[in-house]
Parts: sequence; C-alpha cells; structure tokens
Amino acid sequence: MSHRYDHGGNVFDYARQLGCAPNEIADFSASINPLGISSMARKALICNLDNLTHYPDCSHRELKHALAGYHKIPVSSLLIANGSTEIMYHLPAMLPGNRALIISPSFSEYVRALSQHHWETKHFILSPENNFAIDLTALEHALAEGVDALYLCNPGNPNGTLYPQAVVEKIYSLCIAAGTFLVLDEAFMDFCEEASAKQWIAKGDNGIILRSMTKFFGIPGLRLGYAIASATLAERLDAMGGPWSVNTLALVAGTASLHDRDYREQTLEFIRLERRYLFQRLSEFKQLKVYPSSTNFLLVELTDGMSSMELKERLIHHRVLIRDCSTFLGLSGRFFRCAINSREENQRLLEALRRVLTSTIQPPEVRKTS
Repeated sequence: MSHRYDHGGNVFDYARQLGCAPNEIADFSASINPLGISSMARKALICNLDNLTHYPDCSHRELKHALAGYHKIPVSSLLIANGSTEIMYHLPAMLPGNRALIISPSFSEYVRALSQHHWETKHFILSPENNFAIDLTALEHALAEGVDALYLCNPGNPNGTLYPQAVVEKIYSLCIAAGTFLVLDEAFMDFCEEASAKQWIAKGDNGIILRSMTKFFGIPGLRLGYAIASATLAERLDAMGGPWSVNTLALVAGTASLHDRDYREQTLEFIRLERRYLFQRLSEFKQLKVYPSSTNFLLVELTDGMSSMELKERLIHHRVLIRDCSTFLGLSGRFFRCAINSREENQRLLEALRRVLTSTIQPPEVRKTS
C-alpha cells in the first residue's frame, strides 16, 4: 500500500482494503489517548456548532489564556496553529542559515519541511544498544562543524525516551555557544510535563518548543498544536501564516480540554497502568525486546525471525494495525511501535502477536493440532 505520507493512523485505508469498518481494526499505529476526547470538550463541540456560521477567532484569545494558565507562561509566548506540523513547515523560512542537524531516529516531517525550504539536513544517529542516549561530547563536536538549527524530539519519537531537563538544558547551552537554533519538539510531553523545557526556552530567542494537542487530548481529526517561544519569535511566526488556519471547533475543544483536570489526571493514571501492563506482557515474548518509554507508545524490536513489515502485514489480517518503524533513519527493519490502548485492545494485540509469532516457530504438526 502506497501513501504520500508514511505515518501511522491510516486506518481508513486498511479498512477499505479489508472490507470492514475502521472501528473494527485495533489501531496501534497512531498514539492517541485511548480514553477518547474529554467530556468537557465533547460538550463544547456540541454547544458551538451554531458558531460555524461565523469565521474562527483569529486572536485565539481563549485558548491562549487557557494554555498560559496550564503552562504558567505569558500569553505572548504562545502561537496557535493547525497542528504543530504547520509550524514545522513555516519555521525554516524564518530561521537564518540552511544547515540543520536532526537527532535521529525522529519524526520524518522535519526533513520534508526543511527540504521544501532548501535546507541541507544531516543526522546525529542515536543507538538502540544504549537506549538512545545522547553523547553530549559528540554532539558538541557535530555542532562545531557549523549547524544553523538542531532538531530534537523529547520524549523521543519513535523510541519514547525521556531526556531529563538537565540534559536538554546542556544541549541548549551547546546550541547557544555554537550559534545554533534549537527546535525542541515536545509533542508527547503532556505525559511527563515536569520534564518540559518551557520555562527557560520561552525566555530567550535561541529556541522554540513545538507542542501538539493531538496525542494527549485525543483530537487528531481537529488538527491543533502550538509553539512556546519568546514573544518576539511567536510574533514573527504568527505573521507568516494566513488567517483562519485554526477552525472554531478545534479552538473550543482545545480550551475545554485544558480546563478538564479530571480528564488529565485519569489519562495519566490510565496510561501509566496500561503501559506497565503492556510492557511486561510484550517482554514475555522471546522474540521481542521492548524499550522503556515515558509516553503512550512502546518501541519494540524483533530479535529473530520476521521483519517488522512482515509482522505488520500478518497482524493486519487479525485486524490489528501496528507502526512499522523500518522507515525511521537509525532503525533496522526489525523495529515496530505500538500505542498504549485500552486493556481490551491491548489484550487483542497480545493474542494476535501470540498467534503470529508462535506460528513462525512451531513445527507444522504442532500447528495443525493447536
């Protein structure tokens, strides 16, 4: 199956291929809150349907104030966008220079966005063998070769590694010393908010934080994201976009979600418990190595037998969809990612894996009698 954008979440394509409804597929390829949208967001959406007869609020005032309270940062440090990806595509045109270094494996849209603005891209590859740790000395040498922008995702995607504040602060210091602008993607930071670099990135002009409301708040279909930066940078970025890029329903759903404290607490507890459960159960398979994660997904390596693409193709016949990670630079064809879903769906994944992985190692006569 060919896709213009090689991401997870293409459940509609696979449903058409299988001749079933999308909700019949257990989707582990996109890491979206399994609790669904907040009840307050649902109510806000319904109550604002009649407001679709008006243009969206270009000032994004209510959402900005909700985010400012949520993060305890000034309203002037916020820029609202049609998903954080929109900001990624505007950003290279604003930054001076044309040489970027990307800490990888990482989100593929960084390269695509930079390439559209004729930037040269190089990769600082992290190793699975040491759990994707960043060698700060090696990074300092790489920046010294002349880098205009450094892209880092924290927690990492697709590995789920959380880099402590002290490490990120050191990287930021290295960037300042080298004259490099830091683009810090915190798309999954809502799951471990205490590690965010927002407080000090917002005070300077040498970095920006990209945030998404897709994953934690479960509204990918509405497209909503934002940036945290100095007031100067936020204003410059805002001037680059056209009016009404963020629709009315996205704005009201985002605002209501931020006000729903119970939803946020339930999400954190739910993900914590289910992540531990799924990590332990996946680790019981001899053919799998599971990597620690601070997010709502797990990176898994097949240690023998089939490739991740083959596993994906076999699982989809059980109507279970995973994210093949062989397309991520720095990962081999044996890595896949799976979201943390409901207990019922997590058990469905485990059962499908048991059937597929067992069938590859059992002799035919055993398989016939099972």
